[in-house]
Amino acid sequence: METIRTTYTGQLRTEAVHVQSGNKLITDAPTDNKGKGETFSPTDLLATSLASCIFTIMGIKAEEAGFKIDGATAKTWKIMSENPRRVAEVKIEFDFSMLDLKESEKELLQSLVKVSPVPLSIHDQTKQNVHVKF
Repeated sequence: METIRTTYTGQLRTEAVHVQSGNKLITDAPTDNKGKGETFSPTDLLATSLASCIFTIMGIKAEEAGFKIDGATAKTWKIMSENPRRVAEVKIEFDFSMLDLKESEKELLQSLVKVSPVPLSIHDQTKQNVHVKF
């Protein structure tokens, strides 16, 4: 069975259904590419996937090490280029400053920014500029 079923609904919009759960996600072309920009664009999702994947691996490793990262946040910027139009860079600032973390926990979290599945899957020409604030 497929993982995701996507339908083009018109007006530069898609609806994707996560087959296992039935959850739906709508994408819209961004306003700088003839869209309405009313929800995430496909390239927004790429940037979101990068931050979410890193957070997920951090959460797994934190739990295995006996601590939590609940409440940590990340700000993400997607920088596009032209010719060809593509995501040239994703900048992410993870913020753990609200948590009381030990130095060893900080080192563990910092070590994970490039080793989860999405960072390893993004093309080498797409710059991943990831910073962690403690």
